[in-house]
Amino acid sequence: MRFVTFSRGTDGEPTFGIVVDETTVVDLVKGLEGEVDVPESLLEYIKSGPELHRSVVEAVDGREWPAALTCHIDDIVLHAPFRPGKIIGVGLNYVEHVEESSRTLDTSESLPTRPVLFSKPGTAVIGPDEPILHNAMMTSELDWECELAVVIAHRSKSVTESDAMNHVFGYSIVNDISARDQRRSGQWFFSKGQDSFAPFGPMVVSADEISDPHSLQLSLTVNGEPRQNGNSKHMLFKIPQLIADITAGVTLETGDVIATGSPQGVGAAMVPPTYLLPGDVVAATIEQIGTLSNPVKAV
Repeated sequence: MRFVTFSRGTDGEPTFGIVVDETTVVDLVKGLEGEVDVPESLLEYIKSGPELHRSVVEAVDGREWPAALTCHIDDIVLHAPFRPGKIIGVGLNYVEHVEESSRTLDTSESLPTRPVLFSKPGTAVIGPDEPILHNAMMTSELDWECELAVVIAHRSKSVTESDAMNHVFGYSIVNDISARDQRRSGQWFFSKGQDSFAPFGPMVVSADEISDPHSLQLSLTVNGEPRQNGNSKHMLFKIPQLIADITAGVTLETGDVIATGSPQGVGAAMVPPTYLLPGDVVAATIEQIGTLSNPVKAV
């Protein structure tokens, strides 16, 4: 299923639901009231475990929804699906991005032998159409990275690669926004973790909807002009390897997100380097998930 967190109007109370076709959203809490005990938020839904998910899948299969429970996706406000406890970013996880980064960002030209990891705080998360903040006093090198996001289903520690996919609830999009000129002695946290630097959404697609997350097309545009075009099959470290490596030392909890890395085509690698400016609109698209679009706003 394809889950969204939304409100009816900018001042409406957020709830969550499912997208049942390309344009119709169903309020899941109200839609299954009295039939399945659905919690009030997507994060609580994920925490409720696989039995609830199976019950909901069975309940909605083939159902005709009354108009009172549905709305057109253009008539609602989409929010970030939820605020993750933590976002683990993966750097240099596509061959072409390793090469372009070595030319422009002073990183090694050698392929990593282990995942390159960093973190983003929950305060960096924004939803669809919310502004990415451009502070000219802080950066003149605001960059983009379209990334497949893995949403963790339950507490995960010391997970083996063979068991790793059983720890995945679903998939979404993270646009890994970076202030390239705020890397500090090789440390990426301030470059990657500022407020608004983790656009997340527009939906979470459950793992049972995506048979192979390593065959998804990723693309990104700025003001409608193509910037990135890649495929998740080119990840150096696949999702099972990432989960196993991270949980060897860090406990992943329900709703934590792994941003699995960016394909080639970042602004720093353009000739000349080209970065986001106030007024720009950046849109990240992943096959089977959707498009995450955000404006850039001066602060």
